[in-house]
Amino acid sequence: MTQPKAGISFWLASGVDPTEVARRAGHSVAVLHKFYAKVLDGRRDQANALIERAMRAAAQEGEAV
Repeated sequence: MTQPKAGISFWLASGVDPTEVARRAGHSVAVLHKFYAKVLDGRRDQANALIERAMRAAAQEGEAV
């Protein structure tokens, strides 16, 4: 069963892994990227924030050792 487009966009914007969204929506990852590229591109800031947070945590761990 495929989900309505709004549901898929919501999942992606919420940070659900695109591979999992594709599986649940009954799409391939390639189809997901083709039709939801704008939503996926909008997650770039979210991804950067996660990376920066992980790098700060790793740096602080290194200082504590």
